[in-house]
Amino acid sequence: MVSRYMRPGVLSLGALPPLALYVHLPWCIKKCPYCDFNSHESRGPVAEAAYLAALRADLEAVLPLVWGRRVHSVFIGGGTPSLFSPEAIDQLITDLRARLPFEPGIEITMEANPGTFERDRFKAFRAAGVTRLSIGVQSFDDELLKALGRVHDAAQAHAAVAEAREHFETFNLDLMYALPGQSVDRFAADLDRALAHEPPHLSVYHLTIEPNTLFAKYPPVVPDDDTASDMLDVITERTAAAGLERYEVSAFAKPGHRCQHNLNYWQFGDYLGIGAGAHTKLTFPHRVVRQIRYRDPAKYQAQAMSGQAVAKDEEVPRAQLPFEFMLNALRLREGFELTRFTERTGLPLTAIRKPLEEAEAKGWITRDFARVEPTVRGFDFLNDLQALFL
Repeated sequence: MVSRYMRPGVLSLGALPPLALYVHLPWCIKKCPYCDFNSHESRGPVAEAAYLAALRADLEAVLPLVWGRRVHSVFIGGGTPSLFSPEAIDQLITDLRARLPFEPGIEITMEANPGTFERDRFKAFRAAGVTRLSIGVQSFDDELLKALGRVHDAAQAHAAVAEAREHFETFNLDLMYALPGQSVDRFAADLDRALAHEPPHLSVYHLTIEPNTLFAKYPPVVPDDDTASDMLDVITERTAAAGLERYEVSAFAKPGHRCQHNLNYWQFGDYLGIGAGAHTKLTFPHRVVRQIRYRDPAKYQAQAMSGQAVAKDEEVPRAQLPFEFMLNALRLREGFELTRFTERTGLPLTAIRKPLEEAEAKGWITRDFARVEPTVRGFDFLNDLQALFL
């Protein structure tokens, strides 16, 4: 496998980008009607030991692809990873450290939902080696939580955040807006409840109706675009007043609390993904490669134990690299350095000259000889801006 990736090709990449590790734990208590992630309702207790064994086998099979590379961040996502016991998470992190060199002081994030919250459970996750929690609150409004199909209520959400504050130096809150029946004032009250917890990091996402979800089959009545835009104005104003910087389209952080793992995605870094349905992007001297693991947990486990967890493995076409880079980099408020485009894609700047000129003419970016930054207007028309590079 390694020799296939190392053969001569059309690209010339002089340096490898930072490497992150993503681990997917696919089970949840209940599938939310808006969720299109690879998550599966648990039917009783999760067979933790069997899944951890599959993760070990998966990782060991692909280690030759990343020999000599240090891991800069780890993200344990799902599903609902906090369904796993603290003992299982401890074993998982131990297994990872035994097989991959971690950077000192590495950020290890784990997603957690208030519906799986028990007192001292978060403390145990911290003791297991998790350094950062990402709490899927979505709303502190009981009626809206019910409309979203969440398994927790507002009281559980507040208790979970308070527990996280007690045991973690940094954590993230996930919040959603443009929810069924939500007015601007109602959202503003919800945002204020979130900000009252003084989160070091806040992610705020517009509810989107994704294909193959229950909401796609039975669409709820959601706020119109103008109302959603007014909600976004509330977000930018009140987060700034609370000392949170909008460093990415949907991410707001206090100084020193940006999510390093997500930053690596947005800067077109590399990531190795293990677990059911996990995605991988790896750079080699002459090509960029993507992999996808088998999605079904049972099939994934069977395939992983035989060293064959990868369902799809392909080289990213040269012509597609500019769009893939811009799809990520233009989400950042600070944009990107022009040298990073060349370093991460192996392409000359002439590959993006015309769309950059068009974006600048539309007032969607500003640029100089060193970097490109999206404007406020560019953020408002981000999809159109990114599409210029297709």
